Amino acid sequence: MSTSAPPSNRFERRRAETRGALVRAARQILAETGDTSASIQAIAERADVGFGSFYNHFGSKAELFETAVIDAFEEFGQAFDERLTGIDDPAELLAAGFRLSARMADSHPELMQVLRRRGLGHIHSGNGLARRALRDLQVGIASGRFTPVDPVVALSALGGTLLSLVELRFARPEVDGDEAAVNLAEMVLRMLGLPADDAHEVARRPLPDAV
Repeated sequence: MSTSAPPSNRFERRRAETRGALVRAARQILAETGDTSASIQAIAERADVGFGSFYNHFGSKAELFETAVIDAFEEFGQAFDERLTGIDDPAELLAAGFRLSARMADSHPELMQVLRRRGLGHIHSGNGLARRALRDLQVGIASGRFTPVDPVVALSALGGTLLSLVELRFARPEVDGDEAAVNLAEMVLRMLGLPADDAHEVARRPLPDAV
């Protein structure tokens, strides 16, 4: 889960722990069923906090679930930052992102289930992976690596393809996720203007070692 600066005193630490427990409970619900109709009492029980604590942190269930989604997507983005540090080629960054996403369906199933269920509404959000993907698209367009296109429109295509890959990983687990991710990455790179041979090579470059 994404983190911020640690609280400075005991009261703030306990408050942060309670808030974190509520967010984790909401994330678990989103990952398991996507059903946001669970009562505040049920959420508090899952978080192992008192019912009255809820309104010390959130004004409504909708606010809690939205916070949980943003938290998950920021964790997703941070995982990419940590794994892909040092890659300067925006085409390689996008391709590696597809391949890592396919693998994270196995290594981070809760996180990826949240992405699967709630990702469409956050393709153009200003946080998480969306912000990073838009940045890489803009760099690729400005440098001439990608065809000059509207980066927001390109982000729509990229995000929709990524969500389709995540859905494939969960709906069809018998499909080779790595191979599917490589093929989709190659298609996306060709869509962004890379020559066929270049897209084929970039999509298959070795992934950085896990940190």
